[in-house]
Amino acid sequence: RTGAAGEGRRKKVVRAVRKDWEKWSRELRKRVQEQLDLSRELSDEEVQELIDREILKTSRENCLLLEEKLRLQKELFNSMRRLDMLQELIEDPDVTEIMVNGPEHIFVEKNRKVQAVDNAFISAEELEGVIRMLASDVHREINEANPIVDARMPSGYRINGVLRNVALNGPSLTIRKFAESMITMEELVQRKSLTEECKEDLCALTECGYNIFISGATSTGKTTFLNVLADYIPKTERVITIEDSAELQLHDIANLVRMEVRQADAEGVSSVTLRDLIKASLRMRPDRIIVGEVRGPEALDMIQSMNTGHDGSLSTGHANSPEDMLSRIETMILMGSDMPLPAIRI
Repeated sequence: RTGAAGEGRRKKVVRAVRKDWEKWSRELRKRVQEQLDLSRELSDEEVQELIDREILKTSRENCLLLEEKLRLQKELFNSMRRLDMLQELIEDPDVTEIMVNGPEHIFVEKNRKVQAVDNAFISAEELEGVIRMLASDVHREINEANPIVDARMPSGYRINGVLRNVALNGPSLTIRKFAESMITMEELVQRKSLTEECKEDLCALTECGYNIFISGATSTGKTTFLNVLADYIPKTERVITIEDSAELQLHDIANLVRMEVRQADAEGVSSVTLRDLIKASLRMRPDRIIVGEVRGPEALDMIQSMNTGHDGSLSTGHANSPEDMLSRIETMILMGSDMPLPAIRI
């Protein structure tokens, strides 16, 4: 009981200190923003100079420690030119996923474990501002009429943002980070994810042009494994990749075409679906077609392409087991056609 009570008091103190610090930071940011010249595009250096000037004034008034000044400097710059308090998590190489469930609840996947972060956004508006900024960076629009964005950042990270008009506990943001260096088949063997015999068989199947479908649950490494297998595709072949959000990292393939789904926007530009891209790829004289992930009626087009001379195709899908994946593929094909189930199974 004493331990629980002590922990409760500690959390109250932390919340009080954080509240005071946030009020202080908010006032300082307001002073900086009032001095910004909005008639032109300011460089990072100019914004940093304004921040340093205001921190120097605040330091004289409140006798800030050097550590506090550096923290304020970093937080203010990140909130105005980067991803606010998420920037430190983005820069942490051990963090692979960031999950924001409203302004006060942030979790990360770090070293394969999900853990809470002892930090928070000041308000829901501030979090929504970060989501809108991320969407605008990739020319996507997110608003009350279109409250969900799913996109790939220039850095290669995948983001999903939901505004509070559909997220009941506040705006939601999920950022999936990918390793800068691609994992190899040898590393999988070293980590005992595969046996040496399994590695040799998979490499031979890929090189010989067998169709391979990878299944697994969320965050089990389907895309990573697809990247590993794709590295054994003969470099002389013509490869077409089709993805919802481009994540594949294919190297040393000169004859490569990469295509990505396009969402419809508010200006009336129509969407381009996975089905559209798969059908288009069949006219591109592909040796191999790689579909990042199938989750709907495009499964019919993918299976048809595999059975019409495009051997060696690769794809992934969500399922708990290979047997479940076969059943799910049947369901997805039924979503895209009126074929009877016995015909699909044949």
